[in-house]
Amino acid sequence: MTDVTGNLKAAEAAVDAAREIFVNELGAAPALRKGSGDFATAADLAIEELLRDKLTGATGIGVFGEEQGGKLDEHACWVVDPIDGTSNYSTGNPNCAILVSLLVERQPVVAVVDAPLLDMRMTAIDGQPVHLNGTELPPLSEATSAPHVGVGSLFSRDRRRMPSNQRLDLAGALTRAHLRPRISGSVGIDLAFAAQGIYQAAVSFSPHVWDNSAGILLARSAGAVATAGDGTPWEPGKVGAVVGTAKAHAAVMEAIRKVRVDAGEEE
Repeated sequence: MTDVTGNLKAAEAAVDAAREIFVNELGAAPALRKGSGDFATAADLAIEELLRDKLTGATGIGVFGEEQGGKLDEHACWVVDPIDGTSNYSTGNPNCAILVSLLVERQPVVAVVDAPLLDMRMTAIDGQPVHLNGTELPPLSEATSAPHVGVGSLFSRDRRRMPSNQRLDLAGALTRAHLRPRISGSVGIDLAFAAQGIYQAAVSFSPHVWDNSAGILLARSAGAVATAGDGTPWEPGKVGAVVGTAKAHAAVMEAIRKVRVDAGEEE
């Protein structure tokens, strides 16, 4: 049986150590270009290496990360994104975070989303309330949050991840559903804001487990509805994520459906 409390402590200790690199290297120039508009800084590489050493050393569980890959072990595996929002980070934009989650049988059971420049650390253990900077948060409520929805990047040529024209149409559809789109440039921040109640919902278009898994658990722990981008139960390999209050989640899924119908992808 997985010691989730002990593993959360190990994750927080690893992130504590990673924070020093994160803060000291803020604004670091690209060190590795991975594709069009996609790059890593020296800090990405150094933080992931540190997280790998600390997490595996403390728990004996392997790591699957954005920069160095690894094996996504279906039984138990740490998943890390050393800097989510690298483009923001490289310019000093505070919307960037360290994402760490532990997956057991393909579902997140421990999560840490740490945004040092926002002084925001959110943690969760499966089946327990979400915490912000060590303080337990109440369950989400439409009555206590603004009608904002975090939306991932508007740029994409990949139809599997919704092309740019459809993303722009989605932003319009969300406004007509009385949700105000917000773009932070960080999937981890978007999902964490939804779990915290800053947003009523958040949409990720990313197919990458390291972008979505921590935020999925935060949302679940906050009492939100949390699914893959198509509304089915989330698991690694599925594209995107939608999280939010029940009403906001339903509004987002209906907006996505309408955009796809207009694009001739659904009837």
